[in-house]
Parts: sequence; structure tokens; C-alpha cells
Amino acid sequence: MPRLRRLDVQEVIRILRRFGFEIYSQRGSHIRLQRIVDGQVQRISVAGHGSTEIKVGTLMSIYRDARRFVTEEELHPFFYTD
Repeated sequence: MPRLRRLDVQEVIRILRRFGFEIYSQRGSHIRLQRIVDGQVQRISVAGHGSTEIKVGTLMSIYRDARRFVTEEELHPFFYTD
């Protein structure tokens, strides 16, 4: 059964950048990314602290948010082990 990878904030940002998201704002440890597709703004927030691993629940929340804009088939290999 696939397991959720242990990722830190920078790894998650790197993954989301592969799908066209760019950082547009940061307040404290919350980083906001966005991309514009067909004139529609798509936004995702990533919460974390530096280079430490993101907690499992927070990582799942980021994954669910990203699935609104990117297909699960594309995201799954980056967030889960096989």
C-alpha cells in the first residue's frame, strides 16, 4: 500500500512549481502559491517551518488542495511511495 512521503516545505514548493505554481505571497511561515490557467487564478497555501518535515495532516491538506487543480495521477508519484 502506498505511503505518504515525508516532505519539507521546500520539497513541496518544488513539486508545485513543476505544475506552474509560483510564490506570490508569504506571511510568517505560510507561503501562498498561484498559477493562472485560462484566465482563472488557482491558489494553494503551504504552511510549514523552514526545512523541517511537514506534519502528516498538514501535508494531506496541501495534497487535497493541489488535487483541485492538478490531477491525482500527476500528483500521486510526488507525494506517495509506491
